[in-house]
Amino acid sequence: MKENKRITRKDSTPIKVYCLPEERELIEQNAAAAGLSLSAFLLAVGQGYEVKGITDYERVRELARINGDLGRLGGLLKLWLTDDERTARFGHATILALLGRIEATQDEMGRGMKAVVRPRAEP
Repeated sequence: MKENKRITRKDSTPIKVYCLPEERELIEQNAAAAGLSLSAFLLAVGQGYEVKGITDYERVRELARINGDLGRLGGLLKLWLTDDERTARFGHATILALLGRIEATQDEMGRGMKAVVRPRAEP
């Protein structure tokens, strides 16, 4: 009976790369940002593949929360603009505060989007 043994990467000779500690740290960070092991990252880059980063799900959840906040604030503003009786006690100062909160929430959402798109751009 003939045995067909499949050749795997582990059966092959590894390639050694010498690098400085800061170079290794940068490569490890790039691999983590791409959601790959160090070995898988180096193999992909070495073969000329463009490695794309993974989206940070924690940041996406934060953006969804901020979006929900904007929706609720917008709903309050809409009620006030339609003279809904539930907002009759809203004064000018309350509406200005609401608009300020909407603007602050939009700024927070913008920072969250930057963090997802350019996670290493700002410390």
